[in-house]
Amino acid sequence: LADYQNLEKRFQREKEEFTQFANTNLLLKLIIVLDHFERAQAHLKDPGLDLALKELKKILQEEGLVEIEALGKEFNPLEMEAVAIIEGSGKDNEVAEVLAKGYSLKGKTVRPAKVKVIKFVNK
Repeated sequence: LADYQNLEKRFQREKEEFTQFANTNLLLKLIIVLDHFERAQAHLKDPGLDLALKELKKILQEEGLVEIEALGKEFNPLEMEAVAIIEGSGKDNEVAEVLAKGYSLKGKTVRPAKVKVIKFVNK
C-alpha cells in the first residue's frame, strides 16, 4: 500500500511538472518574436509598437517567464553563455555587455543570456 501511495504521489508530481513546462517550446518561439519587436522598437520608437510590446511582455510574465538580469552581475554559467571575453578594468568575471537576453520559466533557465565577460587586466 505504501509503494502504491508513493507511486501515486510521484505520478502526480510528474503530471504537475509536465503541465508547468508544456508550453516551453511555444514560449521559446515567442521569445524570438519579442527579440525582433525590441530591436524594431529601438529603431522606430513607435507608440503603437511599444503598446504591443508591453502587452506581449505582460502575457509572457503571466505564463511565468522572467528575464534573467545579467548586466553588471557575476557570470553564472547556469544562466548565461559567454560568447566573448574582453579585457577590462572592472571586476573579474563580471558581465560587461548583454548581447541577447536570457529567460527563465518558473526557476528553470529556458534560454541563457548571451554575454561578454570581463577578464581583469592590471595595468
